[in-house]
Amino acid sequence: MSSLIKQITDHAFDPTFIAFAVLLADMIIGDPKWVYRFIPHPVIPIGNLTGWLANRLNNPAYSNVFRFLLGVKATIVVIFLSVATGFAVTTLLDQIPGGAIVYILICSSLIAYRGLYQGVQAVQQGLETSLDDGRTTVSHIVGRDPTSLDEAGVARAAIESLAENFSDGTVAPLFWFALLGLPGLLFYKAVNTLDSMIGHRNEKFEYFGKFAARLDDVVNYIPARLTGALICLASLNRNAFGAMMRDASKHKSVNAGWQEAATAGALDIALAGPRQYGGKLTEDDWMNSSGRPDVTADDIKKALNLYVKSGVFLLLILGLIAGVQII
Repeated sequence: MSSLIKQITDHAFDPTFIAFAVLLADMIIGDPKWVYRFIPHPVIPIGNLTGWLANRLNNPAYSNVFRFLLGVKATIVVIFLSVATGFAVTTLLDQIPGGAIVYILICSSLIAYRGLYQGVQAVQQGLETSLDDGRTTVSHIVGRDPTSLDEAGVARAAIESLAENFSDGTVAPLFWFALLGLPGLLFYKAVNTLDSMIGHRNEKFEYFGKFAARLDDVVNYIPARLTGALICLASLNRNAFGAMMRDASKHKSVNAGWQEAATAGALDIALAGPRQYGGKLTEDDWMNSSGRPDVTADDIKKALNLYVKSGVFLLLILGLIAGVQII
């Protein structure tokens, strides 16, 4: 027993070992909201800094090239400070008793597995009550115009958000954490936050946020494909893999199609397709076009079950890696 405890202690800050504990902690605890009454969530300072830099530097009077260069500068500053914070916190916690527990809790707060489940489950329950309730709850997790959505549109939006954010909120953060520890996790969250705040293709951010948006595509490239494969394995449905390989590249996003197509194939439904953002119609190909387009609240429930299976499958993989390191 003492030998086992020593092995665990020796690996206390080894990212590939501790990733299992980070995901497990988020599955069990989620975001402890009571803690954030006293201290801000780690992503909030990143968002505040991004907003401050954007307000200071993104001047429409500047040329497009200069705005792009200023966007590169802002992105590098946010990432550098985030990574530096990760190194500082890791070094500090490595020196104090019980630091590994605090380390796990901090890292788990940057994983959104449980929170995503709860958000999508709220849409399912709202849609079972009424279309208006479904529209209201789905507006909390997607950017499209909820008033334009019928029942199938609400259900598809919820399932697409579940599939895409499984990668963005769980697999990708854990991927970068396993590679580089808390600095890598904060690197990813910085890039993801930058993309969500300034990576928009509109008049205000087309040039200033272009570098952040392309960087987000790069850092999500491998995790998105790993997530799609994970969903296929967890579903035990050959159609999931076929739909993913056939349709993923048709998606307007270089990454989101892998998770959405795999989920659509696994559930025998059609996802994506034309939809409205800010009153404008966005054309997009269907993921698994042979599937049912008339998606319902019951399909959201099935998608949540698939999400749980995929999460457990991921946890088992991480647990196996941790176990091998101990042995």
